[in-house]
Amino acid sequence: MDPYGRRSGRCRDADAKDRMLTLKKGRYRARFAEGVADIQAAQHLRTRAFQSAEAPLDADDFDGICLHVLVEDQRNGDLVCCFRILPLTGGQEIARSYSAQYYNLSALEAFEGRMVEMGRFCIDPDISDPDVLRVAWGAMTAYVDEQGVDMLFGCSSFHGTDAAQYLDAFAMLKHRHLAPKRWLPAVKAPKVFRFAQKLRRKPDARKAMLRMPPLLRTYLLMGGWVSDHAVVDSQMNTLHVFTGLEINAIPPARKRLLRATAVS
Repeated sequence: MDPYGRRSGRCRDADAKDRMLTLKKGRYRARFAEGVADIQAAQHLRTRAFQSAEAPLDADDFDGICLHVLVEDQRNGDLVCCFRILPLTGGQEIARSYSAQYYNLSALEAFEGRMVEMGRFCIDPDISDPDVLRVAWGAMTAYVDEQGVDMLFGCSSFHGTDAAQYLDAFAMLKHRHLAPKRWLPAVKAPKVFRFAQKLRRKPDARKAMLRMPPLLRTYLLMGGWVSDHAVVDSQMNTLHVFTGLEINAIPPARKRLLRATAVS
């Protein structure tokens, strides 16, 4: 069963058109998972990326209600990246999201456009090819355009729970990238790092960007914003911030680059 009492299966918003997503660029291709074996492969990759190969399988009830995007190496079929998406018709459904477990998102209930939660994004820790991230974002861009999505959101994670490693990054988030007040998530989790309240330092921009997770860095380059606090998630051994991106706010030049990547 999923978190809302329904029998687990493909996300109720998925249809045959969704399952046809295929994007090929260079060595890599992106596609939707097509069955249990694909989802299990994604769960195994997530386990290695977020924890270790020996850790319990990274799986939860949200896997049964989301679409899963896989990025594979076309030469050998190896899975190199994955993420999952949960489509919502608007802010009135925000409580269904994974993020709502950790953040008070009542402010976003007023958002009227279509939304997609993007979660569990990971790249094989042995892979450092930037084309993997480009293909992943190309696939997401194709989906956003096709489905008329108005906002992407999710949790962007810093590895480990020691905030001292990331003070310049958090200071940068405070000074340049906090959510608009009308959408600002409130505190819900029992343990958080209130960086917007606590930090008084001026960020070192170079150090900040070096310590910023790649996914979050991409969101910010597109005009994304974050919560004013980070959740300390001891179970996943991460610090994460709620991250939102209003599609209309993406700079035109950046949109053109993304759409160019989204074409096979």
